[in-house]
Amino acid sequence: MFLRVFTFCLLIFFITSCDKFSFSKNTINQELDTLVNFSSVDMYPSFKSCDTLIEKTKKAACFRANIHQRIEGELHQHSFIIKEAIDEIIFVDLIINSRGIIILDSIQSPIMIKTTLTKLDSLIKSSIQKLPKIFPAIKRGIPVTTKYRLPIQIQLKE
Repeated sequence: MFLRVFTFCLLIFFITSCDKFSFSKNTINQELDTLVNFSSVDMYPSFKSCDTLIEKTKKAACFRANIHQRIEGELHQHSFIIKEAIDEIIFVDLIINSRGIIILDSIQSPIMIKTTLTKLDSLIKSSIQKLPKIFPAIKRGIPVTTKYRLPIQIQLKE
């Protein structure tokens, strides 16, 4: 009889002392950050030369400067014959996907530019295709696809 009572007490002790069978759960839950701002990124896309910069604004400025210089360099290699002086701004929308590949989304230019400089769109397309692969934008440690609007000022004199 003593052995049965001892075994029963030992069994009750093991059951009540185990955390898995505890009735009081730990109610401390980590508060999750569920609000995500999809209009901004933690780190902007960058070329290899800008990758050493740490500050977000400097990295963004380096990316802008590099992409403008590369496309400007490509466009300066070509000469255009015009009848009137041109001073216009065109907008080139680029998509930089999560693998760092640049895709031309659209080119928005005035009708005068389209009629006067008919080969400009194809030159812009080819200069974008010549851009090297870049490091994509980062949001919460994950590479993400971003859209970049590149303004190009066209100034041609007679």
